[in-house]
Amino acid sequence: MDELLERLSQKVVSANNLEGLVRPLLEMLGILTGLESTYLTSVDFGREVQTVLYSRNEGNAQITEGLQVQWFDTLCQRSLESGRRVVSNVREIWGDSRAASDLEICTYASAPVCAESGAVIGTLCGISRESLEISSRARGALNVFAKLISEHIERERLIEQLTLANEHLARRALIDEMTGLPNRRALHEELGRLMASAASDGAYVAVCMIDLDGFKELNDRRGHAVGDQFLQTCAERLLTATSGKGLLARIGGDEFAFVAAASADYDEAASLAEVIAGSITAVTTGDYILPNVRLHYAGATAGCVAVRFATIQQALDQADQEMYRVKRSRHAARGGKSTWTFNQGSA
Repeated sequence: MDELLERLSQKVVSANNLEGLVRPLLEMLGILTGLESTYLTSVDFGREVQTVLYSRNEGNAQITEGLQVQWFDTLCQRSLESGRRVVSNVREIWGDSRAASDLEICTYASAPVCAESGAVIGTLCGISRESLEISSRARGALNVFAKLISEHIERERLIEQLTLANEHLARRALIDEMTGLPNRRALHEELGRLMASAASDGAYVAVCMIDLDGFKELNDRRGHAVGDQFLQTCAERLLTATSGKGLLARIGGDEFAFVAAASADYDEAASLAEVIAGSITAVTTGDYILPNVRLHYAGATAGCVAVRFATIQQALDQADQEMYRVKRSRHAARGGKSTWTFNQGSA
């Protein structure tokens, strides 16, 4: 028996999840107590339901994993309320329990499994159809095992919380706080992935640089609060033109970028880039109703190109050059006039 206990103890030490810890503990508890079934439960006090998570069965008493019972009828509930951890004459003490009657339980032993706050979250139990005398050594082991399980559950919860926190921080590191769009870092990651994929299959990538012409003028005339609102509204409009087609990102003060997979045929890829550029300008052109000001905007400038076999920076530089070419052309077409038309009384 000592050799078996030693082997089970080694499994406990090396356990890296709850099941890996509990199963050898249930085996050891069965050996130390002589109980036919040993099992771990969880208790949902909101639903008043107890669920068997893991069980070990030898003999006629069978506790099945996944079994759910109403909390009010369980021996565990009676044990916690009365403070009786071990009962060798269940029929006499708790004869009103239907569950105990159905299983013909005579001996029952349990210890609460608690959260760090002390709240009961489950029980470690054992039952037998025979009347057994549970030794002080076995009772001590029951309490120690319950404590080990409690600590492991708390550790798993802490790890889960830390993992979620890290995932949240990682997401924030890729998000622009002002607009909620992906940021420059996220853009570089996605563009790198697209360029690598394009290099392997010979396809092109549509890369667009977007500039909100006249943004500095709006900030200077109406203040940063209005400027911020305009940025957020533009971001929403840009999403309507690009959603589901690729990745839209805010990469600077008044600069956005868009990248998407394109065809392996250059003409088709170039046509897609042209369509995207037109959609971006069109969707940002028009009237804006912002705090204390209504205005008409001539639209953002978009420089979109189809590229392949280029580095991330080379692809962005090509799109940037195209964007400045389009900007000069649009500026000349306006005859140097402002991109903004403020409504009467809102200048």
